[in-house]
Amino acid sequence: MHRLFVATLPILFLTAFAAPGTAAAATPQTAQPGQAAATAWLSDVEAITLAGDNAGRRGAIATRLDALGLAWRKAPFEANGKAGENLLADVSGPADAPLLLIGAHSDRVAVGHGATDNASGSAAVLALAERFQRQPLKHHRVAIAFWDLEEEGLLGSKAYVADGSTKPALYVNFDVFGWGDTLWMMAPPQNSSTPSSQALVDSSRAATQTLRLGFSPGEKYPPTDHLPFLRAGWPAVSYSLVGNEEIAQVLEAYAGKKSRTPAKVMQVIHTDQDELGQVDAPAAARGVDAVEQALRRWDASGVTAAPAATSGNGK
Repeated sequence: MHRLFVATLPILFLTAFAAPGTAAAATPQTAQPGQAAATAWLSDVEAITLAGDNAGRRGAIATRLDALGLAWRKAPFEANGKAGENLLADVSGPADAPLLLIGAHSDRVAVGHGATDNASGSAAVLALAERFQRQPLKHHRVAIAFWDLEEEGLLGSKAYVADGSTKPALYVNFDVFGWGDTLWMMAPPQNSSTPSSQALVDSSRAATQTLRLGFSPGEKYPPTDHLPFLRAGWPAVSYSLVGNEEIAQVLEAYAGKKSRTPAKVMQVIHTDQDELGQVDAPAAARGVDAVEQALRRWDASGVTAAPAATSGNGK
């Protein structure tokens, strides 16, 4: 999660969170039993966290992709005098189908070990890749991305958008997905240009109700890798998993306000407290289950905002 100086960071979004709905859904057949899914997610978090520097973290992710039998590729870039390297992989679906791109940043800051920020999000992407490889979506192809240098200003995702990459029907981001009872979703305001995003809000609400997980969608959300997509006019959302009480505290912090009780996430990320012991694997696995359900519902709805096209340098 890109953490700016909270005293000077403007509030980026304007609308409040939407109220929960009432839809329900069956658990997808691809979902792993709870304990197995939690163990697999934690194993990926541990491998990435203990891999050392950012190159080591990418290596841990590449090893996992190899184990899944997914062909991956490096996408090097330079920005702001810094060299970075994204990892990209196709998961499933025909090449001419609309693209669902799922991603997370793999890099960390120098302090701590980056378990929550953002090995947790990278592990969520790996979990979904395994599930969509096993049982592909019906109407979309799936690809995944692991962005480098998010902590330096969202540089990896900016490079993807600017480099003539395929415009996705929807980009789904994960950042800070390590514990909590609430799926926090950044979603743009509802209008005719964002049907894909809004359909995913509806399906996420239904999925979280089925799994008895809290759900908080809205525009107010910390800056992370969904932003370059939105700024290019591309549909994008982002998910975090946190405690419900943390959301207002996080937004206060990013608005430069002091809270009597800082959110756990603000006490962990970018500090020496960002260690493996902070994450809650069963909670994260339930969050992944909810997002998988939501994406399958979204896919089945047939709502697609954008055909395959290149970015035109994100303009």
